[in-house]
Amino acid sequence: MQRRSFLIASLFSPLLALSVGHSRADTKSSPRALRLWEQLDTRKLKLRSKAALIVDHFGNTLYSRRADDVMPIASVTKLMTAMVILDSGLPMDERIEITKDDRDLIRLTGSRLKFGSQLSRRELLILALMASENRAAAALGRSFPGGTEAFVRSMNRKAMELGMHESRFADPAGLDARNVATAQDLARMVFAAMHYPAIREATTRRQLEVRPLAKRGPLRYVNTNRLLRSDSWEIQVSKTGYINEAGRCLVMHTEFNGTPTVMVLLNSFGKLTPFGDANRVRKWIEAGVSRKANPTVKAERAERSTS
Repeated sequence: MQRRSFLIASLFSPLLALSVGHSRADTKSSPRALRLWEQLDTRKLKLRSKAALIVDHFGNTLYSRRADDVMPIASVTKLMTAMVILDSGLPMDERIEITKDDRDLIRLTGSRLKFGSQLSRRELLILALMASENRAAAALGRSFPGGTEAFVRSMNRKAMELGMHESRFADPAGLDARNVATAQDLARMVFAAMHYPAIREATTRRQLEVRPLAKRGPLRYVNTNRLLRSDSWEIQVSKTGYINEAGRCLVMHTEFNGTPTVMVLLNSFGKLTPFGDANRVRKWIEAGVSRKANPTVKAERAERSTS
C-alpha cells in the first residue's frame, strides 16, 4: 500500500514557533507523532472541500490539497480581527454603539443588532467569533483608533508578522471577497490564535445572551460550529465562514491522538459539507492509527529502553 511521506518542511518553521506548548517535552514526542501519521493512507480520505490542510504543531503534514492556492476566506477573517483588537490593548469593557456605518453594504445581509444597540467591546468580540456577527465585527473595526481603514492596515501588518505572505485583508467581517489567504497561511493564523485565551474561549463557547437595548429582552446567539455539540471532538479554536466566492469554510485547532493539530477546509459546497469533511478526517485518522497501534507502542518502548 502506498504511504504518504512526511517532511517537516522549512515552510512551516513559523508554525513551530507559534505552536502552543512547544517545549522540550513536546519535541521528544515529535517522532511518535510522525510514526503515527506515516500509517495514514491519503488515498482513503475522500474530502469534498476544494482545499484542505491538516498539520500538527510539529509541522508534520497529515494531508494537503491545494494548500498553496489563494482563495477568499469569508468570516474566517474574524480570527484576524480578534487578534488585532486584543493586541491593541483597547478597554474590553468600553461600550460601543452600533450605527448605520456598520451596515453590510456588500452582501446586504441583516443583523439582529439594531442601530442604537450598545454592547461592550468584549461582547462584540465574542459575537463576531462565536456567532459570526457581521455588524459586531464591523463595529470593532470602526471603533479602532483611526477607524476601519487603520484597522484593515493593522490586519495586514499582523498577517505579515505571522508569515502569512499570501494573505490580504479588506474588511473586518470577511464580507469582501478580497479577504484572501492560502490554507497554509490560515494554519499559521490558527496556531497564532491559540495564544489568545479570549479567542479560545469565544470560539468554543456554545451560546451567549446579550442585552443590546435597555428596553428590550435579551438576544440569544449560538456558535456556528455544530461540531462543538459533539463529545467526539476536543476543539480549542474554531471559525466558520461563508460567502458565495469562498464557499463554506472551516478552520479548527483540535487534537488527534493527543497531538495538537490544525485543520483547514476551504471552498466546500453545501452548508454541512465542512462538518462532514471534518468528521471524515477524524475517522480516517482514528482508523489509520489504530490499525497499527501495537507496532507503534512496541517501537516507543524500544526507543525508551535504549535512551
